[in-house]
Amino acid sequence: MTIQTRPQVMRLTEAAAERLRALQAASGNDVAGVRIGVKNGGCAGMEYTMSYVDERGPHDELVEEKGVKLLIDPTAVMFLLGTEMDYRTDQMRSGFVFNNPNQTSACGCGESVSLKPADTARDHPEASE
Repeated sequence: MTIQTRPQVMRLTEAAAERLRALQAASGNDVAGVRIGVKNGGCAGMEYTMSYVDERGPHDELVEEKGVKLLIDPTAVMFLLGTEMDYRTDQMRSGFVFNNPNQTSACGCGESVSLKPADTARDHPEASE
């Protein structure tokens, strides 16, 4: 019998985890985690979404890494497979950056992206074993 393993939907850099921990501590609220999703919008077609949540939804994918709980919206899982979430600061701006292998293009301002669903058989062969 082959045991089927699921790939982790997202990974966090230490910079992203550190910033999320600081934001949660500064909020003063006891939250279940940060929900990550995608929605239609922006000039490239889709935008990443982030929000604090008080409880885990019944179909949320839980990612626990580096002391942070991410709750992945179930409608976004196929668009986020293999994504690394980072936090960057430079002279002009600071913010979270999604290094997503499913991204096909982005708008000039960097606020919206075009995404394709992940090909799990190609990108994560362990998912189809």
